[in-house]
Amino acid sequence: MFTGIVEELGEITAVENLGDSSRFRLRGPLVTEDARHGDSIAVNGVCLTVVETADGEFTADVMAETLNRSSLGALAVGSRVNLERPMALGGRLGGHLVQGHVDGTGTIVAREPSEHWEVVRVALPAGLSRYVVEKGSITVDGVSLTVVEAGDDYFTISLIPTTLALTTLGVKQPGDPVNLEVDVLAKYVERLLGTQHGDPARTDTGTGTGTDKETVK
Repeated sequence: MFTGIVEELGEITAVENLGDSSRFRLRGPLVTEDARHGDSIAVNGVCLTVVETADGEFTADVMAETLNRSSLGALAVGSRVNLERPMALGGRLGGHLVQGHVDGTGTIVAREPSEHWEVVRVALPAGLSRYVVEKGSITVDGVSLTVVEAGDDYFTISLIPTTLALTTLGVKQPGDPVNLEVDVLAKYVERLLGTQHGDPARTDTGTGTGTDKETVK
């Protein structure tokens, strides 16, 4: 479990194509200082498992499902990435509850700079807008953010100078993909209420079950 508070801006140092998967080597001295084989580290919001660590770098295997359903498939040597270790039991929940399971990828549509912050508009993939509400939480490339405006096929976020300087969102441009994870509480509420995908107004009054939405890990 993560909080969406990025600890470090890392970098891809090697990508090995394994056919149906890839092995990434990433530089992140802070997140690897106490990392061991089998630990989890969120990379642009995707929970990956550490294979090896050495000299401030770690390797992680990324399966085809993750490459196809997240923006990790577009990463190359030199790409900067947001890194976060899992929240320690008893630690402060600085952002919101983040699983590291990507629900889909959005696209940066526009950036509107101002004197002290920047408003970014992100296009939503079909089916995710019902989980996004004004002043609710959403994870964008692993960053916990508050929704400013929620439309049918987009949402906006305001980025403060710290976020602009210390995460990949400071350099993402219109047309760039971003990983999205909606608030998990919304998905559980939908499931418990029996709401059917494709028709939010329809409920299953017989069994109380709905259709699961696949996520990426």
